[in-house]
Amino acid sequence: DLRMSRGLGDVYKDRYYTMNIPNDPVMLLSYINTQLRDFYPTLNELCSALNLSKDELCSKLSAIDYEYDEEANQFV
Repeated sequence: DLRMSRGLGDVYKDRYYTMNIPNDPVMLLSYINTQLRDFYPTLNELCSALNLSKDELCSKLSAIDYEYDEEANQFV
C-alpha cells in the first residue's frame, strides 16, 4: 500500500535526522538555529518533530552560554 510506505519513510526520515544531530555544542547551536529559522516556528515543534528532549537541548546549549529566545525563535 502506497500510503503505508510513505508512513514508513517518515519513520526512517525521523530516525535519520535524530541520529545525525550534532553532539558538539557549537555545531548543535548552528544546526538548531538553522532548523528553527527554516522549518520550525517554535522550539517545542522542533523538539517534537525531531524527537528531542527540550530540557536536554537547552542544557547543552546553556553550557556554552546560549539560551532560547522565544521572540526571536533562536538560541542567543
